[in-house]
Amino acid sequence: MTKILVVDDEEEVRSLIKSGLEQNGYAAITASSGLEALDICKTNKPDLILLDIVMPEMDGYEACEKLKNNESTKDIPILFLTGKDMGADSIIGLYNMGASDYVPKPSSFKEILSKIKALLKE
Repeated sequence: MTKILVVDDEEEVRSLIKSGLEQNGYAAITASSGLEALDICKTNKPDLILLDIVMPEMDGYEACEKLKNNESTKDIPILFLTGKDMGADSIIGLYNMGASDYVPKPSSFKEILSKIKALLKE
């Protein structure tokens, strides 16, 4: 079963996305911070990571950088979730960091799911 790690500091967001993923046949793991996500990836490597940008302790940018610089996690697709206003430079920056794509918050679950399927080539 395909494992997706959902990283967001908002419990409601994590819960809604986890529920939607599970209803669509995915195994969903959640983390409330970038640090927690890095720990999870050491022992329970996901097939894809949904990663919020704005979080306490370690933001999504730093978590992405650490994941992409680690030999065992560098190939995991990262789909950023962001409530930030994304200009062209910011979007280019995400791709330059190694992110596969991004979804603005709020977004419909259908849009998130379509991007997940595209990244997983389903």
